[in-house]
Amino acid sequence: MHFHRHRERWARGMGRGEHFGRGFGARHGWGGHRHGAGRRTFAQAALRYLILSLIAEKSSYGYELIKTIEERTGGTYAPSPGVVYPLLTMLEEMGFVSLSAEDGGKKLYAITDDGKAELEKNKETLEHINAHVEGVRERSVGGRSPQIMRAIQNFRTALHLRMERGPLTDEQTQAIAAAIDAAAQAIERT
Repeated sequence: MHFHRHRERWARGMGRGEHFGRGFGARHGWGGHRHGAGRRTFAQAALRYLILSLIAEKSSYGYELIKTIEERTGGTYAPSPGVVYPLLTMLEEMGFVSLSAEDGGKKLYAITDDGKAELEKNKETLEHINAHVEGVRERSVGGRSPQIMRAIQNFRTALHLRMERGPLTDEQTQAIAAAIDAAAQAIERT
């Protein structure tokens, strides 16, 4: 177990007087890069508390947590599985969450008493995080449609995954280009 190493990193990175720790940015900024949009909505440290608080509200699977964050931010941000699942493992090793059920590879996480105590000790930090989430949501209202943002992300992901599988044949290249052109034309007509 890496429990002690994670607890030490948690203490250094999560504040205990330092507020959000490294990567959070000046004046509670959220610095860094956001997946797919040029800047990150949440620093890793803030995302840990957000996920821990969501599990405190309701035992959840990793995918549910991703979708809940996406909903709460008005569809403008969804953390990647590559960030969420290692974070859940770390929270489990630290004793803040426990595996309450496993169904076909899906792990249901529940908060522990230590996790509740950690949130209680860091109420102010969590209030700042929730205020940021609400601000992200408010900025998305009247702006970009969450449905369109989700569709754009799905498109990017599908294209990225296909490109990683290997070289495209001329026929595949033409089919993908035709699909993208058809979508662009349909958008122009709306």
